[in-house]
Amino acid sequence: MNNFSFYSPTKFAFGKDTENQAGKLVKEFGGSKVLLHFGGGSVVKSGLLDRVKKSLDSEEIKYVELGGVHPNPLDTKVYEGIELCKKEGVDFILAVGGGSSIDSAKAIALGCCYDGDFWDFYAYKAQPKAALPVGTVLTIAAAGSEGSPDSVITKSEGMLKRGFGNDMIRPRFSILNPALTQTLPPYQTACGATDIMAHVCERYFTNTKNVETTDRLCEAVLLSMINETPKVIADPNNYEARANIMWAGMVAHNNIVGVGRDQDWNSHGIEHELSAMYDCAHGAGLAVIMPAWMTFVMKHDVMRFAQWATRVWGCKMDFSNPEATAKAGIDAFKAFLKSIGMPSKMSEVGGKEEDIPALVKSFGLPAGGKTGGFVQLTSEDIAEIYRLAL
Repeated sequence: MNNFSFYSPTKFAFGKDTENQAGKLVKEFGGSKVLLHFGGGSVVKSGLLDRVKKSLDSEEIKYVELGGVHPNPLDTKVYEGIELCKKEGVDFILAVGGGSSIDSAKAIALGCCYDGDFWDFYAYKAQPKAALPVGTVLTIAAAGSEGSPDSVITKSEGMLKRGFGNDMIRPRFSILNPALTQTLPPYQTACGATDIMAHVCERYFTNTKNVETTDRLCEAVLLSMINETPKVIADPNNYEARANIMWAGMVAHNNIVGVGRDQDWNSHGIEHELSAMYDCAHGAGLAVIMPAWMTFVMKHDVMRFAQWATRVWGCKMDFSNPEATAKAGIDAFKAFLKSIGMPSKMSEVGGKEEDIPALVKSFGLPAGGKTGGFVQLTSEDIAEIYRLAL
């Protein structure tokens, strides 16, 4: 196990009706004027936004609103939010929605305390010295942004999708009411579940030895997702299954399952180019890319894939041919994703073979460069993974 530092100070209010605590929590963390940041009309139509406003009013906390966050959040909305916050003297940002609203809120929080272009952080040209505090009211279990220090934004010029992480933007509090996810369509639920499982897999496939504790934590989260996801696809109102999935989403990405081990993140990077170019759901893109990546890198460590196959998917270990066991695990993963309504090939999310050179170029590896923590990939390798995903 590697040395590590783990800092996860987010306060979680979990359970039914917890959105009514928003005002008290904002006040607890020093907010006096809030930017309410959200996406489409669902939080308005459901009455959730009104309940959050009522909670803020009860604590005499002022607020301004900025809706319209895109599912793959754009820099244009971030710039709009930064301008609004500076104009109105906002000192706290409350995201009401899913990972897109939260990621956009985090970017605004960075930009409000920086004299330059917030994109400097996402382009790794600068490091922040301060950020406004962020809170969340979560409406979909998926991105894990409610407990993580990470944010992903798309630059509209060139459609570059890039991530940035810093503990300054880890939410001060997050409100997690599983009942808020019960109105989600099955496809969105399945996309979220896929993203959660991908967050675990990015950590599970590692070159670090002797990480049994976090291996078992990863496996437990994956087994929970395998057990609970079909329940909510069949019955969207299954609160207990929704609750397990919502907490799994947070655990999968606040890094408790990833400490002390090298991580990969190539699947996420490769997928980001799909959702930037085709505007597909991130989870749907991951359902296409993850199995292709696994097929490409499996021989790097067949026994780790065989361990995943036996412990997570219940495959029988073939000691005379561990590669067959490893492949059976990948096949089981693909079958599970298909069973919950996820795509299995790139064309189902709009992908075209002729776009592969542009996707690889947008990925941005320099000539001769490599990327990844489990297997170092070249641009040619990334192109091959896209081809496998066809």
